[in-house]
Amino acid sequence: MSAPPMPLIPRPLLFWTGVALTCAGVVEHLWMFIDSASMSFHMSMMGMSSVMWVAMVAIVVGVVLSGFAVVQPQKAGPSAAATPARTATASRRRLIAILSFALLVDQMKPASLAFITPGLRAEYHLSAADASWLPTVALTGTVLGSLVWGRAADRIGRRATILIASLLFLGTTVCGAMPTFGGTLVMCALMGMAAGGMLPVVYALMTESMPPGRRAAIMVLQAGLTATGGYMAAAGLAAVLIPLAGWRVMWFAQLPLVLILIALNRWIPESAAFTASQTRTRQVPASALFRRPQTAKTLVVSAYALAWGLVYWGFITFLPSQLESSGRHGMPAATLLFISSLLAIPTCAVGAWLYMRWSARGTMVVYATLTVAALLTLAAVGLDGSSPVLLATVMLLFAGTAGVIALIGPYTAEIYPMAIRGTAGGWAAAVGKSGGAFGPPLIALVLSAPGGIRTAAMFVALPMALAGLAVAVRGSNPQAAARTPEGTAPLVAEPDDLVGSEAVAAQTTATTHLPGRGGTAA
Repeated sequence: MSAPPMPLIPRPLLFWTGVALTCAGVVEHLWMFIDSASMSFHMSMMGMSSVMWVAMVAIVVGVVLSGFAVVQPQKAGPSAAATPARTATASRRRLIAILSFALLVDQMKPASLAFITPGLRAEYHLSAADASWLPTVALTGTVLGSLVWGRAADRIGRRATILIASLLFLGTTVCGAMPTFGGTLVMCALMGMAAGGMLPVVYALMTESMPPGRRAAIMVLQAGLTATGGYMAAAGLAAVLIPLAGWRVMWFAQLPLVLILIALNRWIPESAAFTASQTRTRQVPASALFRRPQTAKTLVVSAYALAWGLVYWGFITFLPSQLESSGRHGMPAATLLFISSLLAIPTCAVGAWLYMRWSARGTMVVYATLTVAALLTLAAVGLDGSSPVLLATVMLLFAGTAGVIALIGPYTAEIYPMAIRGTAGGWAAAVGKSGGAFGPPLIALVLSAPGGIRTAAMFVALPMALAGLAVAVRGSNPQAAARTPEGTAPLVAEPDDLVGSEAVAAQTTATTHLPGRGGTAA
């Protein structure tokens, strides 16, 4: 006789007590922000009052209590395991929608940094060098968050990790009420930790909740569209709200979205495959990423993610100012970059189709090649070339990088075994975002060398070319990676039949009886 299913929240009273404490602390900060309207929402002269400190303690205690409440208690044996439920098509569609919303909220956090910087500099009287600490600290937080929450997903579960990250989102919205620049940096680092953990966990859960077939295409499309949608949502909020209530409102404006996300967690089930594995699979250490048979995968994924981070966080960061200074492209740099960013939508749609219908590895090589081609063109013509060539080159660069970032997360989730899928996704995300920590100063140094933008374009084209070559030569086939190599069963056993689809069962059968075939070409 099977055990009854585990509750969604093992300790509901403790959980909602923690949520109430967190909300109370956030509301107190929100009220202080509203009360500063008479000072044009400038809070830098207010200081940290005793009430604010009490509210901060309430937030910390609330997040800790709620986080403890969502972690499933350890079970003594297989008899206590949860009974995985089959997932209906309607439930899968709802899950896709909710996880897409989670990624959208996640992407809005780092995207907001660009829009709050001018107001933050003016209020705190900061130089450009001082203000640069904000994105550096926030992106460093995302690197740490990716590592911590990716690992947590493999230890405490996908659903629990998503919920804890959502609670951190809720608590760190008070970044908008910090009266000191140092306090803002601390809160933005914590906010970055929450944001860094969402992506790899969502992809792991999607991989284990969707049947094979269109799963990869859905994930690639989801990755690209939520990245673009998050940036556009942040831009829209900034255009409407900052003129009315200053830069601080950008953090508080996301508060209702985070509360909706926490409410929607009711319809995010734990991965059935992960739940079943807890009673029959030993814990796999994070170091398994760097041991055979995972070593080659990790090196390839790391190279691809690092190359993207260097191009996106390093080179593209300086592109607007370089375009403005050249003044030869016939339109404002912001307009050109906005139009180019819109290419992410058709780019991701094409990438999803190629990934599903043609080849996973091939699609990743194509988008790496597009990025390299754009960079080499910039290196050849510089910013003094003809306007049509420059416009086409910048658009090609955005199309290539949009495809690279849309592919790396889903690809990583598919090629790694379930026992370390969250850890691997966290590692890939951390490596990519590390470009935000060392990319800008490194590219700034290269731009000061002879050749300027041409030298910088050549500099970042080389690692992207090497990463594309690594994928082509040693990249894994997602379909073949799902099979269980001899001697590695405890690590890579993948109970895909628990996804609840006849298609999955058919895939498992085909894999078992046709060991010589690797599925679709990749």
